[in-house]
Order: sequence, then structure tokens, then C-alpha cells
Amino acid sequence: MRSGDTIVALSSGAPPSGVAVIRLSGPAVPQILAQVAGSVPEPRRMVLRPIGLGSVLDRGLVAFFPAPHSFTGEDCAELQVHGSPAGVRAILKLLTGQGARLAEAGEFTRRAFENGKLDLVEIEGLGDLLEAETENQRRQALARFEGGLSRQIDDWRNQLLDLRAEIEARLDFSDEGDVADGLPVQFGDDIAALKSSIGTALASIEHGRIVREGIRVALAGVPNAGKSSLLNALARSDIAIVTDEAGTTRDVREVPLDIAGQLFVLLDLAGLRETDSKAEAEGVRRARHAIELADIVLWLTAPDTADMTPPTVSVPMLHVATKSDLGGADIAADIAVSAQTGAGLDQLFAHLRTIGEALGTGEPALLSRERDRLALQDASTALDAAATRLDDMELAAENLRQASFALERLVGRLDAERVLDRLFMSFCIGK
Repeated sequence: MRSGDTIVALSSGAPPSGVAVIRLSGPAVPQILAQVAGSVPEPRRMVLRPIGLGSVLDRGLVAFFPAPHSFTGEDCAELQVHGSPAGVRAILKLLTGQGARLAEAGEFTRRAFENGKLDLVEIEGLGDLLEAETENQRRQALARFEGGLSRQIDDWRNQLLDLRAEIEARLDFSDEGDVADGLPVQFGDDIAALKSSIGTALASIEHGRIVREGIRVALAGVPNAGKSSLLNALARSDIAIVTDEAGTTRDVREVPLDIAGQLFVLLDLAGLRETDSKAEAEGVRRARHAIELADIVLWLTAPDTADMTPPTVSVPMLHVATKSDLGGADIAADIAVSAQTGAGLDQLFAHLRTIGEALGTGEPALLSRERDRLALQDASTALDAAATRLDDMELAAENLRQASFALERLVGRLDAERVLDRLFMSFCIGK
């Protein structure tokens, strides 16, 4: 990415569409608007203009957002035109011919970061918002994008600055008469309170992860227990191959499902059994690993298959009797279903919804990423070390600085380049 030039991109969906939004950002925006739209509109007011140079390519709404009060912090403009493929191509060609260049993925948002309009956690929230598929994901991403986590981090940083000021004043100005030799009596309690606040936030990460990534539901059991058939019935689509041959499923198949605004990810697994087939054995190994990582396990049993003792798990497990249309009333289970007739599916959805409400609903969690967890764990560890070294103020001061640096990295004020490069790879071109 090159800063200092003017970039342009189609920011709306791919044409054809009713309306296409073309976005510009950079120092040459006013001159380009004057050339292609006749003049620069009044800031933040949309006007209808012919767009072209010599001949009119289209007629659309034009808005100008002068720096620094724009998304990127630079002079920006948006053109809302008709979303025909030919029209969009012609306008982009016109704009690049006037000095703009096509933007790279995420370049508008990166400029917003570099100009102080967004910090790194807000940008991650924006990325999550763009990808949100369920209501819970939308609420969580919006809370992060609007600065909920950033405000909490700023509060922690301010508390750390106060603590560091107390201890570093005694290191740097110990010979001044108005600086006491010892630390305030509540200094250790203040460190403990800050660590407790960070610990409370850390405890919410799993909740946030479940909302962001979905509740992983493992469909497990012996071969031919009806896992793939149940998956197809729940997804209302023929996604998985279903045969009466044992061992048909060899890999872990993931299917997303929105249940009452919460994302569930159904995992169709290989049947668990001993086998001489290397391919099937690998499928069984992957199935066992997926069960260990699942948030819910559905243990399936059927009247026409052998059963086995289900694995021990630390997450909710529902015992589901499949193929209820074949009988099997003597099978002990929490619920009986039939993928063929649909019997019991509504009850199974209700069970999943109830468990999901306990795992992934409530107030949006601001923490949801592994990067969040590592940064706050580093800060917490540094605070622990500082609390045990108050008799050596130089070491305690260094630990408090390490805690501050961990929070600075989280919002992108330190070591942000590598995180940004990875993050913006997933952004669309016009964002």
C-alpha cells in the first residue's frame, strides 16, 4: 500500500445492481470531482450531477467529505451511480485517468487507522461486522467497532499510567522534598483491582468466541448411526452423501446454521470404530479431535446399528435416537428423531436453542479473538509480577511498563504492521 496518492474503488456489491457506490480518498479528490462532476459539492451534501469528461457516462449522486472529517481522515468522495457493469467500468476508467489509482484490499480502512480515525480493535470489529451472518454476530461486532473495547482498554491504560507515575516519580525524583520515599499504602490494592478487572474481561472471551465463530455441534456415533442424514435434515439440503455402506464419511464436514440469531456449526463426523483402513482410521482420528473441540456433542444411536459407550466430554451432550421411523423405542435417549419423516427435529432445534442461549447470548462480548486473550494474559502476568516486586521499585516499574505495552499492542499503537497486513487481506477492495 502506498500512502499520499488518491485511491478509488467500487465499494458496493458487484454489478449489475440498482445502485453502485464508487469511493475515492486522497489529496486529489477535489480536483478530480471538479473535472468529472463539474465542481466540488458542498461538504456532506449529496447533489445530482452528470458524470463524465466531454461526454456524459452516467448521472448520479455525488458527495464530498473534506479532511479530517471523513472515514479515512483524508478528502473523500462517493459517487452513487447506476450499477451496470459497463457504466461502472467506464467511470472507474475515467477516474483512474484523472490521477486516481485502484485501491488495494482494505486500503481505505488502513488509511483510517494510519490517520487515527480507528484503532486496531475497532478495525477488527468492522471486519467482523462486514462478515456477520447472524444477529448475535452483528451486535457483537458493532459493539467492538463502535469503540466499546477501546474505551475499556483506555481506562486500563489510564490506571496503569497512574500506577507508573507513582512508582517512577520515586525513582526519578527521590531527592525532591515533595516526593515521599515509600509507595502509597493502597498501591498494591490498586494493582490487584486492575488485575481483577482484566481477569473479568478474560473470562468473557469464550462467550465472545462462540458468538463470532459459532457453536460447534459434533454429530457423533458409530458408522450408519444417521449422522449425515440428520445433518441434511437439519440443514434442509442434501449436503452430505448418504449410503447404507459403513464408513462413507471420511472427513469432518462443517455446515453453518442460524438458529434464533445464533450461529451453529454442525460437524458431520466419521463413525467411531476400529478399522484396518488407513483412510477411515484417519477419519476416525479427526472425528475424535473434533469432538474434543466441540461446544455441544450429539451422540447418535440407531436401532439397526451397534452401539458403543460415548466418549467422555466436558461440554453438553445430547443422546439422540435416530431413525425413529424404524422403531427402536427401547433406546435410551434425550430425544428421538427421524430424518426421513422429520419427526423430532423441532424438539432437537429447541434443545440446541436452549443450550445456545446459555453459551452465546446475553450482552455482546467485546473480546472474541486469540489476540485479545494473549494481550490481556500478558498484561495480567506483568501485573502479578509487579505486585510481588514492590520492594524493588525498578523491577516493579518495568513490569508495569510491560503491562502497558501489552495493551498498546492490542489497540495497534505498537507492533501493528504484521497484524494489519494479515487483517486487511480479508477485507474487500472498496473497504
